[in-house]
Amino acid sequence: MKLWSKGSANTEKKIETFTVGRDREFDFLMAECDVQGSIAHVTMLGEVGMMSSDDAQRAIAGLRTILASIQKGTFTMDPESEDIHSQIEGMLTEQIGDAGKMIHTGRSRNDQVAVDIKLYLRSALTEIKTSVLSLFDLLIEKSNQHRSVLIPGYTHLQIAMPSSIGLWLGAYAESLVDDMELLASTYRIINKNPLGSGAGYGSSFPLNRKRTTELLGFDDLHYNSIYAQMSRGKSEKLCSLALASVAATLSKLSMDCCLYMNQNFGFIRFPDELTTGSSIMPHKKNPDVFELIRAKCNRIQSIPNELTLLMNNLPSGYHRDMQLTKEMVFPAFQELGACLEMMQLMLTSLQVNEAVLQDPRYAYLFSVEKVNELVNQGVPFRDAYVQVGKMIESGQFSVDASKELIHTHEGSIGNLCNEEICTAMQKAAGRFN
Repeated sequence: MKLWSKGSANTEKKIETFTVGRDREFDFLMAECDVQGSIAHVTMLGEVGMMSSDDAQRAIAGLRTILASIQKGTFTMDPESEDIHSQIEGMLTEQIGDAGKMIHTGRSRNDQVAVDIKLYLRSALTEIKTSVLSLFDLLIEKSNQHRSVLIPGYTHLQIAMPSSIGLWLGAYAESLVDDMELLASTYRIINKNPLGSGAGYGSSFPLNRKRTTELLGFDDLHYNSIYAQMSRGKSEKLCSLALASVAATLSKLSMDCCLYMNQNFGFIRFPDELTTGSSIMPHKKNPDVFELIRAKCNRIQSIPNELTLLMNNLPSGYHRDMQLTKEMVFPAFQELGACLEMMQLMLTSLQVNEAVLQDPRYAYLFSVEKVNELVNQGVPFRDAYVQVGKMIESGQFSVDASKELIHTHEGSIGNLCNEEICTAMQKAAGRFN
């Protein structure tokens, strides 16, 4: 079934195959959204008199039956159906007769797809939000647990100053706060209703777009019908940018874990069952999970650029190019969700080396502490810096690596501010509706 078919000549099979592409595969993911959109639209049509009360009620009941089959997992798509919209309208018409043919009144497939995508993205963003919060909580827990375990900090991959496991993990927790801000902003931008914009130019029917906005739980509607269509592609790109932000955090954390569990670092380790081995080297414990998280998240970060190349030279109005946005963005949600889940699994079993700084190679890590000690004794900073530098050059520098470090300012080793970071995350997450 094709919603645009007029019963005349059939489309060449090769043309149909090419133009449909992978649409059915991704439409299936939006089946529940499509039914929800149709229920809201039919409810409104009944209220404004475009369908009789009886026809509207029968259509709604039929749509709810289809919705139940989707939720139970028994719903299937007919290979002859062009898309999910054709499938559902056809199934409804088989159930209730001609009243099923009325549910497209005042709609175009353009605004139908647009509202389906909005509903799907809204739900998918909420799932990512939940996963990010779970990982955040774990990072804060591990940061507090290992707040006193010192490790080297690095600049230019050279030994720099003392850091700690608590400071390191807390950094990624706070990074997720910024990611959550972007997720929440994206959610609020896309949570607007395009339904009723038709093919982009509205309708002569007396549609009540504010009513469908209310029924579908959108914050507001896209008022301008042309912009309602222009939001398609833009919504997907904004989501991809938010996903890319989370992915960047996971990718960097994965790289750190690959380094820190390396034998030359030895700061952290994981149980054997969470690593893999070598076919010829019996001592190997490979960080395959972190390497794949890094690779998958780096690929997710390329998607905003893909969408830019797809959309940036299109004029206003609908173009078939937009069909491809689903196959770029939808898998990214699933991929990022899996990466978040695996990162949480790995970090739950994190083990730390509490004696890292006993290794003499880290002696110079405390050179700044020595400079600061001289400054506290009244030596000007620049003179103290030169004095310690000369001690290092002459081989006379030494420091008790086991001594207590006194760092008190906000965000330092001795004052992680994890409670403040948690408050910031609660505020960011609260911006979701």
